[in-house]
Amino acid sequence: MTSRVDVATRALLEELRAPAIAAVDAGDVPGVVTLVWQSGRIHDVGVVGVADVATRRPMERSAIFPIASMSKPITVAAALRLFDKGRLRLEDPITKWAPEFAKMRVLRNTEGPLDDTYRAPRAITIEDLMTHRSGLTYGPTSRGPLGAALTERFGFAVDSVLDPGTWLQELAKFPLACAPGERFEYGHSIDVLGLIVGRVAGKSFQDALREELLEPLGMTDTGFWVPPARRDRLVAATISAAPEQFTPSTALGYSSPTPLCFASGGQGMVSTVDDYLAFARMLIRGGESDNGRLLKAETVRLMTTNRLTPHQRRLPFMGMPFFAHQGFGLGVSMIMEAAGGVPQDSGDAGAFGWPGAFGGWWQADPANDLILLWLQACVPPPPQAGMPPRMPGAIARADFQRAAYAFARGQAEATFEPNASAETNPESRADETHSHERTARQRTI
Repeated sequence: MTSRVDVATRALLEELRAPAIAAVDAGDVPGVVTLVWQSGRIHDVGVVGVADVATRRPMERSAIFPIASMSKPITVAAALRLFDKGRLRLEDPITKWAPEFAKMRVLRNTEGPLDDTYRAPRAITIEDLMTHRSGLTYGPTSRGPLGAALTERFGFAVDSVLDPGTWLQELAKFPLACAPGERFEYGHSIDVLGLIVGRVAGKSFQDALREELLEPLGMTDTGFWVPPARRDRLVAATISAAPEQFTPSTALGYSSPTPLCFASGGQGMVSTVDDYLAFARMLIRGGESDNGRLLKAETVRLMTTNRLTPHQRRLPFMGMPFFAHQGFGLGVSMIMEAAGGVPQDSGDAGAFGWPGAFGGWWQADPANDLILLWLQACVPPPPQAGMPPRMPGAIARADFQRAAYAFARGQAEATFEPNASAETNPESRADETHSHERTARQRTI
């Protein structure tokens, strides 16, 4: 006999899974993997669509996604491992390890000529990098001569044929968009931080990241390069100017014949839904992993506490009032006031995360002991003047966020049988995931 709780749970599951299925069926994105974790168990893993548009290879739970700026919190956490060990401090000037930035200049006008500058009033600090207040910016997100020059030299900066030292030298030739500490300026800060992590550790950033964070967390599919033996799980990233129009992305450093020397800590990683869950679980548990403590609890609190001033939060980000209800700590944003009325504010105060340009999104909500993940690999084309950008998957992702919170509230009110725990019962988790995969594939392939 089916109980009222079972019926309610099934209805909530349908609502939870519907946004991803609808997005794929409508041709908004080729494929998606979603995950909902709460209070020690995985409630649902959604696997929808295809991982490769050209071959129609089905999406799978173990799919390896390029995660773009979802790389940033991982890089910051690796740096905070060194912080906990006393190897670096937030107030340290980065010139201690990156002397390339010793004589920085600042644009008088963000959109002005590159030679109209003044001397930076102080050095960039480690904290400036972690909070995007260094003045370093991205070319594609900046206007005027600086944006054009950075784009010409570095492109979209997901990968580079330059070695790390040369890359830093080249970046340091450009003026800062603002003085260090002045405002949130999204850009190459975390790329620089990653290379500094390598220099502090006395090894490549890739090796330092693996030893400090990835290996202890068991994140075996996360990194900057996918070995040939695993490429049958790599999601083929696409650019989409309109629904059902998908062209291959040119950001292919993670699938080059051999690993590149340069590693973008800001946007160059690949990962899976289960790997990223391991990272998010470590943070929501205050730095404790299944293999022991990786970060001090007070360091995680530092990471997830707002460090922007009220004035800095009032400034627009990406043309919208992103920080109206959010703050920004060390590598992650967090909800300051709940029920802000925009998708990124879904959740209670204290919920934190950071999205990626390929459309990936995650959020850890300590108040609800809840982690949500949405992974896709579909980006819009570069924006054109006067044209609103198309954001593949954005509406469905917001619907998933709202449905996930409704589902989580419903689970908190329900009584579960022992085998309902997907995390402690791998067989039940596999069965549930397979059912969702089968449903999605019947509708989308």
